[in-house]
Amino acid sequence: MNDHITREEAFQLLEKYNQEPFHIQHALTVEGVMRWYAKELGYDEEFWGIVGLLHDIDFEKYPEEHCIKASELLKEAGVGEDIIHAVCSHGYGLTVDVKPEHEMEKVLYAVDELTGLIGAAALMRPSKSVQDMELKSVKKKYKTTSFAAGCSREVIENGAKMMGITLEELIQKTILAMRSCEEEIREAME
Repeated sequence: MNDHITREEAFQLLEKYNQEPFHIQHALTVEGVMRWYAKELGYDEEFWGIVGLLHDIDFEKYPEEHCIKASELLKEAGVGEDIIHAVCSHGYGLTVDVKPEHEMEKVLYAVDELTGLIGAAALMRPSKSVQDMELKSVKKKYKTTSFAAGCSREVIENGAKMMGITLEELIQKTILAMRSCEEEIREAME
């Protein structure tokens, strides 16, 4: 059993089930954000990054079974239980009852939807970037329910609660996390 999948193996696995550039970019964004949080909180960046990279492995092909089919796909690839639990737990209360237990799972749960919202807000800026994005502009967009309507505010707020931080703190940190990997992702997507 290969519990320790490499970053390269994880990326190949992601590409096996995901072809849409949008999904690949989201996976890379969540990977980068997870690595930033791991560094910030003193955890293994590689491990957190791999969980971020694989978190939506089943979403493109099996949207109806999101976070359910993932378990099967990851088991098949010989991925360890710790990664499988983490990946499935971000669907907690939505598609599965796998609760985020570890700090890493709580972070993933909190930032997954939020990166989508911040990313959408960045695209509306002249720079199309998070580098010059401020908390107040994200908060303004956040309050407009029609903006990035697919990004669940409830999940984001529950995630902040799970992490024991304010919504403002979560947004601010996630902006910084997205700044840390934006350039790399842009290059990877070209």
